[in-house]
Amino acid sequence: MAVPSANEFHWQSLARLPTGRVYHSLSEVGGQMYMLGGCDAAGRPCPGLELYSPEGDRWISLPPMPTPRAGAAVAVLGKQILVVGGVGEDQSPLKVVEIYNTEEGRWRKRSSLREALMGVSITVKDGRALAVGGMGADLLPRSTLQQYDLRKDMWALLPPMPTPRYDANTHLLGNKVYVAGGRQCKRPLKAFEVYDTETRSWTTLPTMPCKRSYGGVIWDASRRLCLLGGLRQGGGHQSSKFTKNVNIFDTNQGVWLKSEETVAMKTKRADFAAAFLRGRMIVAGGLGAEFTFNTSRINLLK
Repeated sequence: MAVPSANEFHWQSLARLPTGRVYHSLSEVGGQMYMLGGCDAAGRPCPGLELYSPEGDRWISLPPMPTPRAGAAVAVLGKQILVVGGVGEDQSPLKVVEIYNTEEGRWRKRSSLREALMGVSITVKDGRALAVGGMGADLLPRSTLQQYDLRKDMWALLPPMPTPRYDANTHLLGNKVYVAGGRQCKRPLKAFEVYDTETRSWTTLPTMPCKRSYGGVIWDASRRLCLLGGLRQGGGHQSSKFTKNVNIFDTNQGVWLKSEETVAMKTKRADFAAAFLRGRMIVAGGLGAEFTFNTSRINLLK
């Protein structure tokens, strides 16, 4: 497949959000985007649910979540959006689980988590949600792996991860759930592990090349994990530094590519948006060493 020229991409201004917010969750169902919860300008978790319609380029307010929350884990189960954990109005983790039916336009409460958690990572396998890790009310990371069955409305515990963590990147490839990075007590991790849903067992993979936070994470069409930029944690008394390095893990070979086999980003940055589109990695915005970016870059992924 021919990779398009960077000149073929262009930016388009879309309808503004109804309300400004951060730490919200996004989900796509049937070609439409849903924005759930988040914190308002005062830092309070809110219950808002909005739908963006690409056809009309407009936002539509929908019935709010029963429980205001920010930073929730979200999974799509058919035409329904499952909302798990997050941070509540008292700034503490939540155990509440709710589901929104996009066809009926209404919310229902579902079976709660076994304990209140924030920073849960989630993916879907065969119509069941797999919730990985999280941070409890005691601020400690968890190694829990939980499976939610929508038909039975039941959570089941699966074998725990070798490394407790929260805010990890979770991705499903075939029968395997890859869990990369994450945090322990605000410190970034290099841990990289995979769970086999058939054998119900965990395998430890080669660790990530460096500890980093606020980087971009992309899985490309060749089943490779790409880690872009971010804030690289210094050792000892060294301060963290912005980086433009790109690290790629090939799941077919089970190895991280050597630095000479990858191409660094043009600009050091962290906390940016990243996506894989038509054979190219796209990064936009973010923070640099001295200023905030309002620029974007389009790089060819080889």
